[in-house]
Amino acid sequence: MIRLARVGARKQPYYRVVVIEKDRARNGRSTEVVGTYNPRTNPASVDLKRERIDYWTGKGAQLSERVAKLVAKQVEPTAA
Repeated sequence: MIRLARVGARKQPYYRVVVIEKDRARNGRSTEVVGTYNPRTNPASVDLKRERIDYWTGKGAQLSERVAKLVAKQVEPTAA
């Protein structure tokens, strides 16, 4: 599964986009970090390693709802 893992101080969220087994804890040991997401900047900053995300989805990894939205949003500006 590719999902967000929260890091950062209290009331200052910062997220890593991680590849992790579905049944592990939110901040448990991940297989690989494939990006970051900072919602506190304006606009929110997203840094994704697209080739690694494509690799893991090819291996059968599923995207969480939020990560799927982030990936879709990042694709739009490059196409325009």
